[in-house]
Amino acid sequence: MSKVRTTLTIDESVMRAVKMRAARTGRGDSQVIEDSLRHHLGLDLLEGLWERNDLVEADAGALAVEAQHKTRPRRR
Repeated sequence: MSKVRTTLTIDESVMRAVKMRAARTGRGDSQVIEDSLRHHLGLDLLEGLWERNDLVEADAGALAVEAQHKTRPRRR
């Protein structure tokens, strides 16, 4: 997976917490921030579901379209 460099402006107390977590776990600040964002955004859950996925792409697409149609308001 490719990475991009970015600049963040965050609260000092949040950055202190990031640095403490990084030191306790032996990971870098960037990894702690990325892991936290993945968890908060639900990406870790989605990745776990995709790993267990046994559908072929066409079936997965059909399920997605079906779910989309069920959530749309009906036309009158």
